[in-house]
Amino acid sequence: MPPKHNDFLNALKQAQISYETGLSMAAKTTFRIGGKVQYAAFPSSREELLRLFDLCREADIPCALVGNGSNLLWDDDDFLGCVIFLGNMKSVTVCDDTVCAEAGARLSAVCTAARDAGLSGLSFAYGIPGSVGGAVYMNAGAYDGEVGQNIQSVTCYDLFARKTVTFPKAECAFGYRTSVFAQKRKNAVILGAEWKLAFGDRIQIRDEMEAYIARRREKQPLEYPNAGSAFKRYPGYFTAKLIDEAGLKGYSIGGAQVSEKHAGFIINRGDATANDVRALLSEIEQRIEARYGIQIEPEIRTREDCLLTL
Repeated sequence: MPPKHNDFLNALKQAQISYETGLSMAAKTTFRIGGKVQYAAFPSSREELLRLFDLCREADIPCALVGNGSNLLWDDDDFLGCVIFLGNMKSVTVCDDTVCAEAGARLSAVCTAARDAGLSGLSFAYGIPGSVGGAVYMNAGAYDGEVGQNIQSVTCYDLFARKTVTFPKAECAFGYRTSVFAQKRKNAVILGAEWKLAFGDRIQIRDEMEAYIARRREKQPLEYPNAGSAFKRYPGYFTAKLIDEAGLKGYSIGGAQVSEKHAGFIINRGDATANDVRALLSEIEQRIEARYGIQIEPEIRTREDCLLTL
């Protein structure tokens, strides 16, 4: 092992940052797909996260950032670098009509906290399996709601300037499955977000959340490993309907299959590889373009999307 890498592990120990070596990404993604990573680190605070950035920079170790791994297709080959998982940075607090959450918090935990405080506006997001950071990054949404619609501000760490920056909603450029963080500021690591909500009836909010989760269970293939909707909507079309009409429901390549329950999902039948999923995504894109003359775009994120420039 190179000296710098020995120094890196020793520094992790000295900083008392939790880590593992040789972790399988298949165990850390909802797709249950992915090769091993050289180092996996689990910061439990903002201070530990920023320290990790410094350590990776000093040791010249490639670095990637992962939230809940719920919208992620990780490569099959091993990753020689450090993957930072934010799941231990999961604080959620409520003050009056404002909910504050760290990037690693589950979006469902934010919805639950809002419900318990009698705050409405996030019921649609209950059941979205992502973390706050990932959900804000891509402006995750469901049932005509989007995460960015009630956000008050997003706090980030600028890797280039090496300082913490807060973006008011007006500067977040939220759009359909995108934000300024996914576009022009990939150097900005999301640390947390604040939602300003409206007071409502707790029982009604609870009932809304239960109705949404029931719809998910009924219509989505939650019994199989998957990464959520495989493709973004194309303006004026329902992508799942296009895939179904193209005769692709149930179509498979290797262990990856277009769900027979919901054509907008690709499922892992048990032994799918990242290459299987990529080949299936490509086949769907080609068939849809040939049939309808439109180009649909994958919604699933890849390892490349997780890489940081330190």
